Amino acid sequence: MIEFKLPSLGADMDEGTLLEWKIHPGDAVKPGQVIAVVDTAKAAIDVECWHDSTVLQLLIDIGAKVPVGTPIALLLEPGESAQTARRIPTPPVLTAEENRSGARPRISPAARKRAAELGFSLSQLQGHGPHGVVTLEDVEAAARVAPEPDHNQAMRHTIAAAMSRSKREIPHYYLSETIALGKAMAWLQAHNAQGTLQERLLPSALLLKAVALALRDYPQLNGSWQNNAFEPALDTDLGVAITLRQGGLVAPVLRHVADTALTDLMRELASLVERARSGSLRSSELGGAGITVTQLGDQGVDSVLGVIYAPQVALVGFGRICERPWVNEGQLCVMPTVVSSLSADHRVSDGHYGARFLGEVRRLLQTPENL
Repeated sequence: MIEFKLPSLGADMDEGTLLEWKIHPGDAVKPGQVIAVVDTAKAAIDVECWHDSTVLQLLIDIGAKVPVGTPIALLLEPGESAQTARRIPTPPVLTAEENRSGARPRISPAARKRAAELGFSLSQLQGHGPHGVVTLEDVEAAARVAPEPDHNQAMRHTIAAAMSRSKREIPHYYLSETIALGKAMAWLQAHNAQGTLQERLLPSALLLKAVALALRDYPQLNGSWQNNAFEPALDTDLGVAITLRQGGLVAPVLRHVADTALTDLMRELASLVERARSGSLRSSELGGAGITVTQLGDQGVDSVLGVIYAPQVALVGFGRICERPWVNEGQLCVMPTVVSSLSADHRVSDGHYGARFLGEVRRLLQTPENL
């Protein structure tokens, strides 16, 4: 028997609220299947299960808020049955209100689901159904008079806690370098003119690929600080900071970036941004990044010196691409440029190492046809 526990959907996540079950007892589950939707204060995330199994029991109800690591479902392994499975002591099914007050609310299933969607505490609702049961109509009536919940405030609290921890625990150092992009932009223009609409590239794809390739030579910037030691990442999995329409940000992961063709990388990046902003990310896309890349050029800023996303040990930033006066082979010209920056953990690397990394990113961007 398998205890499926609420996974951590980001280093700054301590708890989550169940919004929806996608499975029922008796259902067969295939690896990679979405089994639940969980609210993390930043976004609603599709939670995947990677066990080939059958659902035995759901342990928490819609609307329940539980800590990371809490068992939320029992699954039978292939060949097991409910009679032969190894028994695991489990708590009773936890409802949304029981994990706050210990009392089972008298509420219809439809009303419970709608209350969770609206973020209502069931103790705030007065029931007008038979024997005082809270009905769907009671929830909708409360929604009409209740103030709009401030989801941004919860997200800002989560971000503030994570960034405060990072600045408190990580000895940051910062570097920046202005990179000439004349060759990169000319190559990009020629590529887009010759290719199909589906093959068009944005500068972001070149920047991400250059960072990923540079990390192969500078692995001390790609990994995490765990148990007072550096653990290098096994691949070039990059977190990409994405601003959300409702405010705040998330940093889902692009996998195997160094080994991904530019057109595929562009397609994956566009999909990731779209799904992040529509609230349809999967749990597997929110963990395991060895470094995060943030780009604020669309906001008009020249450079960004960001805060490292713990337990990672570095963050790369890019500002806007703009034309600046530039001396090229002794001649003054106008050159498209971008300011690259590095925030890194001094426990793992030093300024000389970080400077060489930024230099490698610059070098790679001078031969965009090789990315």
